[in-house]
Amino acid sequence: MRVSIFVVFFTGLLIIGSSTSVWGAQLDAKIIPDDESVKIKITYQRTLKIGYDDGGELAEILRGKNSEVVVNGGSTDPGVQDLINKLNQKIASDGSTVSITDLDIEYSAKLYGNPLATLIDYKIVLEPTLSYYNIRQFSSNSPSLVEMGWRGLTVNSPIVINGVEVNFPGSFIQSNEPEVFAIISATEADSILSTNLINADGIRDQPLGNWHKLFDPTGITSDASQFGLSEEIAGFVITTYTMGESSFREGIQVEKEIEVEFTLDKEYSLKSIQSADSANVALIGFASIDFLDNTEILGVSPTAPEDYGDTTGGGFPIMIIYGMAGMAGIGTIGILFWSSRKLKSESGQGQTGIDPSQLQGYATSAASGGYQTVRGEAQLKSDVSYDQTKSVYEQEKKDEPASSDSTSKNGSMPKGWKPS
Repeated sequence: MRVSIFVVFFTGLLIIGSSTSVWGAQLDAKIIPDDESVKIKITYQRTLKIGYDDGGELAEILRGKNSEVVVNGGSTDPGVQDLINKLNQKIASDGSTVSITDLDIEYSAKLYGNPLATLIDYKIVLEPTLSYYNIRQFSSNSPSLVEMGWRGLTVNSPIVINGVEVNFPGSFIQSNEPEVFAIISATEADSILSTNLINADGIRDQPLGNWHKLFDPTGITSDASQFGLSEEIAGFVITTYTMGESSFREGIQVEKEIEVEFTLDKEYSLKSIQSADSANVALIGFASIDFLDNTEILGVSPTAPEDYGDTTGGGFPIMIIYGMAGMAGIGTIGILFWSSRKLKSESGQGQTGIDPSQLQGYATSAASGGYQTVRGEAQLKSDVSYDQTKSVYEQEKKDEPASSDSTSKNGSMPKGWKPS
């Protein structure tokens, strides 16, 4: 029994230790509104878990195995050009006029064969160059207009980079463990193997109005880079939009988990694990959301309007914040007033016993062998109710039987003795 517990515990440590953080699509973009193009970064991550608690054929094949595939590519690679074309088709179908003109890709897949389960971690990093996102340049009479309809960077078909298919989880298994792929693909778990990795529709589908907005003027300081601001945006005010947090705007963000159980020679399971999508878009200047032909755009000015009253938390005018603080203060005063009134109304219903001010202390010694001690007791100053409060020691003294007091100094004679 102890051996089994140890094996399960040790296996759990192996699984936890060998598994990296699993995030969904992660977008990071720093945009200078009036530039012609900008390089952004988007990462896609997912983990597959093949479970075989009862052992079986899959366990025998996968236990103890470790393998990895890493692929890089640039715009000169035909596969990368195919990826650019498919991304641009998707952007256009979403109603955006933005185009990707350059792209770098890094793909990795790592397999860890543990005693009770095998984990496969997938990661794709794209660094595309966006062009034509600026609809209108800034002027003294109008802000810059930045188009934001390009966020759904998704591809639903195979992508081959340097001979390696990178968009479907099953491709890595098929290339490295063909026997395992043949077994799983013949079951209902095949749907997980054929779900594309390059998918950012969750970022596209979350309206910018639900994102968390932060207007940060600290970029104007000369040492802004010391506080984590990128060099290309240091020296300017910055508006940042972020998504991926649980809030009233976005709702509760949870991991995307899909699990399929299937039976062959033993019971098996295949689980796909992926965290909620997240994004961070920073723009130089003060940005506000608008729409153009049903496409979200951002109007960007170098400074905030004079009457701008939003806090850095976004969405809450400062007067509302003050109002909420005032209401909290009024509520506190009301509670204190009610508590005071309640105490006064109960002032005549307080203690019903003896008033301590009517008591006085007396030293006692009856229970101490006849010599004075520090023991004492409390009695009423008045003897009106003395019978109810008289000394307990005195009562004990009265109850003691009277002892015979002999005045003879010659001792006593034996019982039944008579003078002769």
